[in-house]
Amino acid sequence: MTIILTNDDGIDAPGINALLKAVNSEKVIIAAPTDHQSGCGHQVTTTRSINIQQRSAREYAIAGTPADCVRIAISQISQDIEFVLSGINAGGNLGVDVYISGTVAAVREAAMNGIPGIAISHYRKAKQNFDWESAAKLTAEVLADLLQRPLEPGCFWNVNLPHLQPGEADPQMVFCQPCSKALPINYRVDGNDFYYVGEYGKRDRTPGSDVDVCFSGNIAITQLRV
Repeated sequence: MTIILTNDDGIDAPGINALLKAVNSEKVIIAAPTDHQSGCGHQVTTTRSINIQQRSAREYAIAGTPADCVRIAISQISQDIEFVLSGINAGGNLGVDVYISGTVAAVREAAMNGIPGIAISHYRKAKQNFDWESAAKLTAEVLADLLQRPLEPGCFWNVNLPHLQPGEADPQMVFCQPCSKALPINYRVDGNDFYYVGEYGKRDRTPGSDVDVCFSGNIAITQLRV
């Protein structure tokens, strides 16, 4: 089974290395953006060339978006891809975030082409440091479960890991529904320049939603459809 790994934080981001460790398979191809693409959503490149640098037998740095990476992987790099994994994103992709997330767009693109996939993101509390070793361990446990679960055509998984503090209990995997409430929006204004400020901690925590589950210290798993 050939597995494609991608992300939207860039091929050199620590999250994709943690994902590679979690997968622990020889049948992996990394096809990830050369640069940071966070927040690009499902954008694809059609008006310019896309440069591809093959770094090794199984690693490709692609100067495009996450959706571009999946398109190129399935049409130009390998013909026997059975799964696409995207992440581990440095920051949550909860609720309606999935519409702007490049991480999620990668597996949506896979699902649109009949290939199942899982997007994995790591919620971050107040700009605290990530523990990528712990994230890799939790992701390995999640993958052991989800890779065995059948998906209907056009469906994919969105996973959000919590940001645990030292001494907190091990998280549980909770299958839930995505929150449908918008992320509170604000801007810092400097003359004619507006700087986006996402007030993540103030977002709605509908009981039982992925936001509530993840903020409560558990692993939020939602099944989405293209």
